[in-house]
Amino acid sequence: MRVLVVGAGGVGAATALILAGRGFVEHCLIADRDVARARRAAERTGRTTFTAAYVDASDSQAVADLCRAHRISHVVNAVDPRFVLPVFRAALAARADYLDTAMSLSRPHPERPTQECGVKLGDDQLAEHAAWEAAGRLAVVGMGVEPGIADVFARYAADHLFSRVDEVGVRDASNLAVAGYDFAPTFSIWTTIEECLNPPVVYEAGTGWFTTEPFSEPEVFHFPGGIGDVECVNVEHEEVLLVPRWLDVGRVTFKFGLGQQFIDVLRTLHTLGLDRTEAVPVGGVEVSPRDVVAAVLPDPATLGDRMTGVTCAGTWVRGADPDGAPREVYLHHLADNAQTMAEWDTQAVVWQTALGPALALELLAEGAWSGAGVLGPEAFDAVPFLDLMTAGHGLQWGLDERVPATG
Repeated sequence: MRVLVVGAGGVGAATALILAGRGFVEHCLIADRDVARARRAAERTGRTTFTAAYVDASDSQAVADLCRAHRISHVVNAVDPRFVLPVFRAALAARADYLDTAMSLSRPHPERPTQECGVKLGDDQLAEHAAWEAAGRLAVVGMGVEPGIADVFARYAADHLFSRVDEVGVRDASNLAVAGYDFAPTFSIWTTIEECLNPPVVYEAGTGWFTTEPFSEPEVFHFPGGIGDVECVNVEHEEVLLVPRWLDVGRVTFKFGLGQQFIDVLRTLHTLGLDRTEAVPVGGVEVSPRDVVAAVLPDPATLGDRMTGVTCAGTWVRGADPDGAPREVYLHHLADNAQTMAEWDTQAVVWQTALGPALALELLAEGAWSGAGVLGPEAFDAVPFLDLMTAGHGLQWGLDERVPATG
């Protein structure tokens, strides 16, 4: 397997580091517009077969040329969602398989943005399924942690824990704190603004996908790992668009435990127009307000030494067990920042996101996962993935039984 990792930020560097500890990668090329950052990521692996190159992820032809020049078999897209489509299309042009951790961007409905979907997350990629299938190439989309591992949990629950799935609800929260900062997101603020301020999508069988107001349907959810009860709200996320395509479910939601301060900051950014991606003239130059916000905040990948706490990603499922009795479970994966820093020198949220594509690549290398077309994590058997986590990498995932609601 010859892998191109596009993007040497936190997730790209962490993915390369995880891959370096396994034996199935012949060559890994880490490419970024900041070639010095790519070199640092390659050198950090300690492997001479991990090298660096320059690439502009917005230039699909350049990415395809890089793939051909290095005989790349698999492309991992570790840049933000703005660059999903050019990298995705470059992989197909170069006849390489492809993985990403976030899907192509949505575009709200022009008249009824908080009631109806416009272009949904991933629509632009899924529309090219036939072309990928005809070429005999595979694109595994949404293969991070959320989306990604959370979707694997949904598939496992549907196959092994339930005879009927009434609802799949991805629930995410943490008790992470960053010393010295009043506001310091632990993941890309560009992506965070996008997913939190866009109208969230909900799926219901018989109705399909529809949207709601941002931060709608607050609920208190109990998280393991010492996190406890956290209020979670609806956020736009890929799992809602992926799960119903492969699993028979009654309802799908994604809710994030953001916290009131975080929500207030995001609302203020929106009120001031600082969430806009369109460039505006400033002192004779054109700048994107959202890019300015991202530039003035600390790089999440550099915050590990200041962070404490645990982050939890997981999938809550309710329905009927194999005998027809009511059942609710929460399947989850915890990442303790102290542990990920000690073992990987990588902060918890970044490491947890990088884990998904690294494990998926290993399953593809082994032949445990295979296929053609544009497929989500739900399209594959969950058991090999979860077995690789535990037996192959020594990582634990949890399954908490919850008391089913009555009445």
